[in-house]
Amino acid sequence: MNAMKLALGLGLAAVVSACGASDVVTRDAPFVSRTNIAAEPIAPQNVAGTELQLLPAAIMQKVTVDRINVTVPASLSVSEANRYYPGSDIVWREDPIGDRHAQVARIVEDALRSGTQSFQGPVPVTLDVEVARFHAVTEKARYTVGGTHSIIFTMQLRDSQTGAPLTEPKKIHADLDAFGGQQAILAEARGQTQKVRISNHLAEVIRQELLQPGGYENARLGFFQLVNKI
Repeated sequence: MNAMKLALGLGLAAVVSACGASDVVTRDAPFVSRTNIAAEPIAPQNVAGTELQLLPAAIMQKVTVDRINVTVPASLSVSEANRYYPGSDIVWREDPIGDRHAQVARIVEDALRSGTQSFQGPVPVTLDVEVARFHAVTEKARYTVGGTHSIIFTMQLRDSQTGAPLTEPKKIHADLDAFGGQQAILAEARGQTQKVRISNHLAEVIRQELLQPGGYENARLGFFQLVNKI
């Protein structure tokens, strides 16, 4: 089945579901979430040898994300150093010292669930996400100069019933300005912790990508964002 037939098939399923019996997966279906800390990386796949294409927006708006799989590879490095810019893949501070891979997986999963809950179409899909970078800021940076929350992940959609890939794996850069100094202190007083801001940001990123593939554009945040690319 090529990408065009797949898109047409999903569109037909949506139309039939709107007029048919009530046994189709709908908003009352339970949300199923599976988090993997270390798994095989997402790799491009083909259906019947045909290069996949992103589903059209008209089809995307008829899906419901009933499964979310978040992978944080064990190979990602972690730093607990209280420096302005630790050289590692994962920098996280707002949970007790422990399994940072698991903590990041939970934050990302919860954020994606929040961002996809408004999609209540009749076609169930699975969202696979692999985190490549989750770089919040250290205590030293947060209470002085601030910086950039540098987050990178790869996303792919699959048919929940067949497991067939519906989109190519796509790398998303989801950077967010990190508050510093008095701004950070005032934000925390309002409940706007790093976790809250990052979670809200990721929820909006995935919402935009599902509404319109390619709809999210990474912000241009200046100097600190450039440092993250070194």
